[in-house]
Amino acid sequence: MAPLTYWVWLSALAGVGTAAKNRLLHAFGSPEQIFFADERAYHDADIALSAQERAALSNKSLAEARRILDVCAEHGYRILTLADAEYPARLKNIDDPPVVLYVRGALPVVDEEACVAIVGTRSCTPYGLKTAERIAYEAARDGLLVVTGLARGIDTAAALGALRAGGRVVGVLGSGVDVVYPKENGELFEDVAAVGALVSEYPPGTPALSGNFPRRNRIISGLSCGVVVVEAPPRSGALITAALALEQGRDVFAVPGNADSVASRGTNRLIREGAILVTSGDDIAEEYAALFPEKIRMKAVKVPLDEDQTEALSARALVQNRQKSKKIEIDNGKTVEYIDLVQLAEHLGEQEMALISALAGRTMHIDDIIAQAGLPASDVLASLTLLEIEGIAEQLPGKFFRIPQVRG
Repeated sequence: MAPLTYWVWLSALAGVGTAAKNRLLHAFGSPEQIFFADERAYHDADIALSAQERAALSNKSLAEARRILDVCAEHGYRILTLADAEYPARLKNIDDPPVVLYVRGALPVVDEEACVAIVGTRSCTPYGLKTAERIAYEAARDGLLVVTGLARGIDTAAALGALRAGGRVVGVLGSGVDVVYPKENGELFEDVAAVGALVSEYPPGTPALSGNFPRRNRIISGLSCGVVVVEAPPRSGALITAALALEQGRDVFAVPGNADSVASRGTNRLIREGAILVTSGDDIAEEYAALFPEKIRMKAVKVPLDEDQTEALSARALVQNRQKSKKIEIDNGKTVEYIDLVQLAEHLGEQEMALISALAGRTMHIDDIIAQAGLPASDVLASLTLLEIEGIAEQLPGKFFRIPQVRG
């Protein structure tokens, strides 16, 4: 019987926590020895085990482990154990590494890569969505390997941005590698597995249970050199990932946001507490250029995406997060996006209304907007940020902005 069976048995053993599994491995040396040990051996090893964990260890059936192995063999999923040379040393060295990793796709040699996790809230603003896409696009273009949880919102935007740049992505799941969650990300999961990998400590078929997601956060940070938090309200799971990153000795980066935005309270607090402020993928790449000179390939000149490329980059992320509001009607048989000026005038200032009028139905570079507005750059940027938070303006790659057509 292959030793891998015992690794899978230990990993899938319900009722025994990861920390206890790692203590058992340290005491007994292998999962096979743990399997054949009895209650007395567990007691003599002087390991802190709860009554529930001791009871769970009495389950000596290998039927479930064999079933999992059969599923993995049928679908081509790899199983990496803590004893495998291919298991990332970066992850192995955290306090409670997963006993096994299930891999769908081809996991890069993580320890040789400048890996950066891009995380944030599921309930992100349009500003956060576009910023995550842009930063991931630039980071991947510069040679960074993007790690993400593939949840709705910031995670999805980051994965799409990295893929659009031709980069690789590692998606860390809170379910089995064969379980798509959220359901609308099926195509994205396929794309990630095709050029990178989907990884999970949970065996195939494991549903996306809410308790799994906080646990998988330690893997996201554990695989990475640093964690970038794009948007995070005060109780966001992304802040858990940032805290884990600090415990693991990783870098923590944060994107600043509007002081009045709830979605940016967490990131602004991280910056206040010492996180590295970043506004682009280049900012992150610069931090690792000396450590990974053969991987980082920063570009001196940035070419903005054209209109078609921008739409392709954004469409799948925007469909999940776009605010309803004031926008869509049918006109002459074609769908046209509108902004209702009457509604907006009730809560926006003259400066914001002037920018809406200047940008309506157009895509303009920030320099042209400032020149046309005839206002200080800081005032224009502040107003554009407010319009992004309201879901009115979109920031596109290359510092271009777009506002839909208006009706008065």
